[in-house]
Amino acid sequence: MASLQDIVVSAAVNLGSALAFLITFAILRLQPVNDRVYFPKWYLKGIRGSPSHSRGPVTKFVNLDWRMYIRFLNWMPQALRMPEPELVEHAGLDSVAYIRIYLLGLKIFVPIAVLAFIILVPVNFTGDMLDRIEDLTYSNIDKLSISNIPRGSNRFWAHIVMAYVFTFWTFYMLHKEYRNIMTMRLEFLANADRRPDQFSVLVRNVPPDPDESVSDYVEHFFRVNHPDHYLLHGVVYNANKLAKLVDKKKRSKNWLTYYENKFERYPAIRPTTKTGFCGLWGARVDAIDYYTSEIQKLSEEELAERERVKCDPKAVLPAAFVSFRSRWGAAVCAQTQQSSDPTIWLTEWAPEPTDVYWANLAIPYVELNIRRLLMAVAFFFLVFFFMVPIAFVQSIANIDGIQRAFPFLKSLIQKKFVKAFIQGVLPGLVLKICLLSVPLVLMTMSKIEGFTSFSSLERRTARKYHLFILVNVFLGSIITGTAFQQLYKLLHQSATDLPRTVGVSIPMKATFFITYIMVDGWAGIAIEILRVVPFVLFHLKNALLVKTDQDREPAMDPGFLDFATYEPRIQLYFLLGLVYCVITPILLPFIIVFFAFAYLVFRHQIINVYDRKYESAAAFWLDVHLRILTGLFIAQLILLGLLSTKSLGKSTPLLIALPVLTIWFYIICKGQFESAFVQFPLQNAMMDTLERATKPNLNLRLYLRDAYVHPVFKGGEVNLLYNIDLEEDSLLILTKWVSQSSRVTSLAGSDAMV
Repeated sequence: MASLQDIVVSAAVNLGSALAFLITFAILRLQPVNDRVYFPKWYLKGIRGSPSHSRGPVTKFVNLDWRMYIRFLNWMPQALRMPEPELVEHAGLDSVAYIRIYLLGLKIFVPIAVLAFIILVPVNFTGDMLDRIEDLTYSNIDKLSISNIPRGSNRFWAHIVMAYVFTFWTFYMLHKEYRNIMTMRLEFLANADRRPDQFSVLVRNVPPDPDESVSDYVEHFFRVNHPDHYLLHGVVYNANKLAKLVDKKKRSKNWLTYYENKFERYPAIRPTTKTGFCGLWGARVDAIDYYTSEIQKLSEEELAERERVKCDPKAVLPAAFVSFRSRWGAAVCAQTQQSSDPTIWLTEWAPEPTDVYWANLAIPYVELNIRRLLMAVAFFFLVFFFMVPIAFVQSIANIDGIQRAFPFLKSLIQKKFVKAFIQGVLPGLVLKICLLSVPLVLMTMSKIEGFTSFSSLERRTARKYHLFILVNVFLGSIITGTAFQQLYKLLHQSATDLPRTVGVSIPMKATFFITYIMVDGWAGIAIEILRVVPFVLFHLKNALLVKTDQDREPAMDPGFLDFATYEPRIQLYFLLGLVYCVITPILLPFIIVFFAFAYLVFRHQIINVYDRKYESAAAFWLDVHLRILTGLFIAQLILLGLLSTKSLGKSTPLLIALPVLTIWFYIICKGQFESAFVQFPLQNAMMDTLERATKPNLNLRLYLRDAYVHPVFKGGEVNLLYNIDLEEDSLLILTKWVSQSSRVTSLAGSDAMV
């Protein structure tokens, strides 16, 4: 158990690390050579160019203007200066809604912290429960928690009243923010620039037809059932193998560029490489000749694969992107059932073209449920068995564990600073390291499940990661014992006893979570703004691959807002704040510092760094709202379990009412706001009328014709892959049948055929 001295040492180490990272960033961002690392978004927008003071041989790399170093922290006020409407236009609503999560954390926990420190901290501190127990080891922080209140004391009523106050304040802020985000979403959709996904739907599970190709059948179906609104469609091809060839060819070109640059610098020596994996083994050959021939071979394979995809009927998948003449037509199609058989002609809103995850469109629709069941089982085992390595590593990341594993370090460990560092920093740091690979594993599982857009992949991964953190970081850290004892307790303890067990353990784990917050939420956020990996990669590419200024743009890595990793991490802080605001309020200032610091850092990042990968108009807010309420629900159950051990039976009915109120509040919000996030209002879809009046010469067909072409086909193959109606006013549909070589069916008589 970390003492107050350990917490002070941890705070000093993490604050020192955070300040060092921030100062390093503030200096590095001023150097002209790093401009594309720390301001890539402005370069991508074409607004920013090379710094004006970087024309000399030295100033090309180093900023010698001493006045800039005096104002080296001016990035902080600059990050707060851009107004929110301009920020939405600059970075998108998804980015703005994301940083508003941090702002919501401040709005919830700052008033709660003030009340808790005015009322609950004095109540806890003046108790004497811990002093009465002989041979009990506790820290000064424990005296500020509910553990210091004697059993059966009337002081617990202060905690019960505050639990109600905090709950209703959280309800108020969540409801207000939900309404604000909904309003921003509807305004964004109404005022957004024209986008292909506003006019398009994704059709899955197109039924086979022996007499028509998939493309002809899709065209016929939508001409019959949406005669006034259908515009064009593009069938989906299985181009996964072709995409791999294109990617492999691109990598080979990069290696060729690298060796050509190397040969230009050292013309006396021809560069060589090995033909095996990553150049680690195999015959040694001339690198330039090898990659030149490799590119030639890949080009021939790519051309052959392109021809196969275009000519092989098996390469055509039972899916298509269908575009309409109006937003209204697309909204009706996406939000209605197309056939009397609910398992075919399944329609949904098409993702943005940049949001489409093309590889998963090749997965047969009938496999999806099987894949998701298998991944659910795999995720169950991952969650519970990952507790074993986490608990094992944390069991040796303490004084006793290190002494057992490394007895020769005993004299060093007994030194005050080292001991304080181990107890105050090491457990949180070890837990942080253990979690590094988890988001990547969960994203791979989501891809196997078959989701067809990056946004849905990220939302699905975020749900998994949130549950993983809830079980392994929160519950796994609370339930004491060895790794297998923890797993045994979770699997064999009854559901009614679990809140009691967790409630008893919660106060004792406050110091651990304080150290984790400082490692992950303070130093971890500070290193985010430093961008260590993109910094190193950019300068490596700049040295090895870049020949001209035009080559520097591909070398930039602006990155994007990793919602699947960042948002579940935020939810852990909401959970800790809601759990400990009544039990151990001393935790709240550490959480408030995290929310304020993260808001500042990520606001800077979305203004200057992160590129927009896709735009869902804050559709993820449904998940954010639900997960915060889940944290509140868990906090209420834990408080109920804790007070049930304090001989305060009269409080049970009052505490049971809290989770019931939380469920009721969720149902109310779901009824008021959810439809705005899952449906597109037809009223907003009627903006087509205004657009036609203001832009009468708009060629919507030309705008949409290549929007949903697979990236490997763009640049010459568009007309082969999209079936376009050149006769806009045609009322006749040509279909093929075995029994009749051809016939013309009018729209008036099409109902019987469909």
